[in-house]
Amino acid sequence: MPGQSKKDNSAGSRGGEDKAFLEDLGNRVRTTRARRGLSRKLLAQTAGVSERYLAQLETGQGNISILLLRHVAAALDLGLEDLVAEDPQAGTEITAILQLLRRADAEARDEVKQILLEGRRGQATRDRSQCLALIGLRGAGKSTLGPLIAADLGMPFIELNDMIAEMSGLSVPEIFNLYGQEGYRRLERRCLQEAIDGHDRVVLTSGGGIVADPATFEILLASFFTVWLRAAPEEHMARVRAQGDLRPMAGSDEAMGDLKLILDSREALYTRADRTFDTSARSVEACRKDLTASLKADGFVAA
Repeated sequence: MPGQSKKDNSAGSRGGEDKAFLEDLGNRVRTTRARRGLSRKLLAQTAGVSERYLAQLETGQGNISILLLRHVAAALDLGLEDLVAEDPQAGTEITAILQLLRRADAEARDEVKQILLEGRRGQATRDRSQCLALIGLRGAGKSTLGPLIAADLGMPFIELNDMIAEMSGLSVPEIFNLYGQEGYRRLERRCLQEAIDGHDRVVLTSGGGIVADPATFEILLASFFTVWLRAAPEEHMARVRAQGDLRPMAGSDEAMGDLKLILDSREALYTRADRTFDTSARSVEACRKDLTASLKADGFVAA
């Protein structure tokens, strides 16, 4: 239409895509319900939603509540991601693979993991030695040293938690409160993949718990040269308190004991990093100088 702005065209295009998505989602719910032999009334009762809501959902009308949709998915014995997947066939295949993996022994699961990792490495076109990830518990110095090291190497800097907050529109504590650890981990993996796909050279810092999610940690290790920043428990505690951030130890009378337990339980995971760098009792500038020199010796070259 003459005089119509690009913004109007873009909005119209998104509206059409949104309508198509809702219609496809509704069809997926309706088809799955039929396949399960459930009436609309029975599914509504099982999911704890109204029949009116379910009817609107199945016909692709109106907006949807993510929490109610989660209840519907559970009532259909599906993960929420299976319902909203852009490629439902892929979602079905992944579900089938997961069922097989749950019945497999540890040796078979390890073989599958190695096959997938080798496939990812074989497809990679980027130089892993020019993609750096700093891992470690809060208070080790990741957020402080990350941008400094990136500047020394002439690389962009990404803080993964900032990406997660930007993508979700929520702070990390809010994500945990609303969606729990599982919801946060899904966002974390998605943002990590976006960082990998979008940067050939980058310095990235992750949350301290990324090592506790095996799938995400394997992706990180396969895609980045990783450095574990470690520090003495007392320094971790002092730095975290200085930042005014007491998670996850707020209100605990045994805060130091909790911190040591976390460090001990994750040490075997953190040591899988390519390098370990201790920041205890050292100034920021001293750490910056030595870590930059170490990375250059490992093959990182300033742009």
